[in-house]
Amino acid sequence: MSLDAIQDRFIDEIKLRGYDDQYIDKNEEREILQIAIQQGIGIDAARAALAEVCSKLGYSLESDLLKLVKDQFDSAGSVGINRASFEAVLAKLRTAADGRRDDRELRKLIVHAIEDGGFKVNSGWPFNWYRAVKREISRA
Repeated sequence: MSLDAIQDRFIDEIKLRGYDDQYIDKNEEREILQIAIQQGIGIDAARAALAEVCSKLGYSLESDLLKLVKDQFDSAGSVGINRASFEAVLAKLRTAADGRRDDRELRKLIVHAIEDGGFKVNSGWPFNWYRAVKREISRA
């Protein structure tokens, strides 16, 4: 299957999965990429095609948002993440997500990136703002 044909297939798959919120989470992204791999398209080419189609249709990819968070915290270096840098990244995510995710979901995404990336958090004393954020996102 050619790359153009797989992009056409991606359009259908993206519209099917992201119809209600115009957002493709990591599970939906994995399912779509598996379709391309089954058709003989390499993973890098499939990801590039998926990103291109999502951009063209105005859909957001969760993996792009996670990459944005990790890039922001990588640039902070060994200084650590304080409340101000956390809120700055949250503001950038709000813009990137374009209203497709609420603040609670975006905070959860940031905390997930912090813990997976092993970033240092300057939580402060006596009030641990990071623990408060984690407690807030764990509530139903």
